Amino acid sequence: MTTPSPASRTAQEQEQEQAQAQAREQEQAQVRARSFNSAAAQYAANRPSYPPALFDAIEELSGRPLAGALVADVGAGTGIATALLRQRGAEIIAVEPGDGMAAQFRRTLPDVLLVRGDGDHLPLTDASVDLVTYAQAWHWTDPARSLPEARRVLRPGGALALWWNRDALDVPWIAEQSDRIRRHFARDLATEMRRITESATSAPSGLDFTVRRVRWSRQVPLDTHLANLASHSIFLVADEDHRTTFLAQERAHLLRHFPDEVIEETYDVDLLLARKP
Repeated sequence: MTTPSPASRTAQEQEQEQAQAQAREQEQAQVRARSFNSAAAQYAANRPSYPPALFDAIEELSGRPLAGALVADVGAGTGIATALLRQRGAEIIAVEPGDGMAAQFRRTLPDVLLVRGDGDHLPLTDASVDLVTYAQAWHWTDPARSLPEARRVLRPGGALALWWNRDALDVPWIAEQSDRIRRHFARDLATEMRRITESATSAPSGLDFTVRRVRWSRQVPLDTHLANLASHSIFLVADEDHRTTFLAQERAHLLRHFPDEVIEETYDVDLLLARKP
């Protein structure tokens, strides 16, 4: 029997460590994804929407109007994007895995078809929809599964559209807040957002993505801004004392910038769109 050399044992150990780290990361991601179910009403009430220019860009890049299109809105959540797609005349099949988010969706949009499922295993037939959309939801999928699934359910000439709001880090107060969040929660959200884009564009899929960025802003009361922050998964999974301490400190920081307690949030919406041949 051949005894593995120290070098080969080290390589094996490194592979095992990498596999274990990936498993822990996936488990943590699932915990974060499920955390929204207990905060669905807060999410619906405080999260930002999306600007009309985003949907103009989707129509331009997909080569067809949204009006009359059959759209699978995957990871539909509470229906923020679904409602906007419907306003543009699209027919929607919403796909949502979470119990709490689905319940909130049905309260908000009771007349829109909602089916339970996720992007890795779409509960849709082959070549059945014109557009597959992911609004603020792509990062909860495994691209090795979700990209082939999107291709499978799209009709020829259909399109996959992924988009998400990103904090505009060239705005000084937003950059400062992002740094405070990174230090308090030990997570670099800006890096995580860059990885989302890479996960779609670098995975082999036979799809050629076009990237478009749309800047927009909204003015909200300070309490709404803080509730928006608190509806993000890193806050939802944090210890309550850790979370409330940060939010109290953040209120004090923001009052120095916005003494009238009206916050102007500025976002860049990153849109990735690819058409199926």
